[in-house]
Amino acid sequence: MANLKELRSRITSVSSTMQITSAMKMVSAAKLSKAQDAITSMRPYAEKLTQLLQDLSATLDDDANSKFAEEREVKRVLIVAISSNKGLAGAFNTNIIKKVKSKVAADYQNTEVELLTLGKKGNDILKKTLEVYKNDNAIFDDLSFENVSAIAEELMQVFVDGKFDRIELVYNQFKNAGTQIVMDEQFLPIERFETESEKQLDYIFEPSKIEIVKDLIPKSLKMQLFKALRDSFASEHGARMTAMHKATDNAKELRDDLKLSYNKARQASITNEILEIVGGAEALNG
Repeated sequence: MANLKELRSRITSVSSTMQITSAMKMVSAAKLSKAQDAITSMRPYAEKLTQLLQDLSATLDDDANSKFAEEREVKRVLIVAISSNKGLAGAFNTNIIKKVKSKVAADYQNTEVELLTLGKKGNDILKKTLEVYKNDNAIFDDLSFENVSAIAEELMQVFVDGKFDRIELVYNQFKNAGTQIVMDEQFLPIERFETESEKQLDYIFEPSKIEIVKDLIPKSLKMQLFKALRDSFASEHGARMTAMHKATDNAKELRDDLKLSYNKARQASITNEILEIVGGAEALNG
């Protein structure tokens, strides 16, 4: 059994750790509230924009397809891996890294794959085994639609120029504070959805259906990337809040166990001292 000095030192250390994790939990909870409001408020708009684009594109002839919908033989793929700049968030970053690696191994064994990493943690690990086309950690410093639009425009341009034949997004989708779902979405080329119900939709177009679709596609792609980043941002704080909550509970449990051990050791020490005193007194009396 550890001596009393070691136990006191460990109790102090664990108590300090518990204070830190508890503070981090409260900070993440405050940030999560704001991030959750942001993603939940924009989802209806993003979903409606995507639905409208699908309804319109499904009624167009193949000749009217956008350059962003061009299907090509997949020789080069760009995967946008969205992680975070900070750790202490449980399996948040690990899940993204595992998903990217498993996807490359399963789907693109004979295909040239490069990564656009958004987030320091994912980039630090993935760059060791995969080719990184570009890394942008600063996007999370100011996560605005304008800054995300610049990245989306670059992605659209490299696809149109033929540098990549397919672009995919891998990110954590926010469900609640304790649950994040790893998503794998095709970004480019855009997918066409053709159903009988969509073809029968009755719209009045001004100026024209083709011009409207061509204007909506870039907006929809920018919104898709922005939503993915917002989802990831909220998921990060939810994962960190949950991780720090568990860490605080574990630290409290460990501290209580150490205090119990300390009290037992202290009691044993006092008992030994009493026995020594009694034994000494009896020896003198004898």
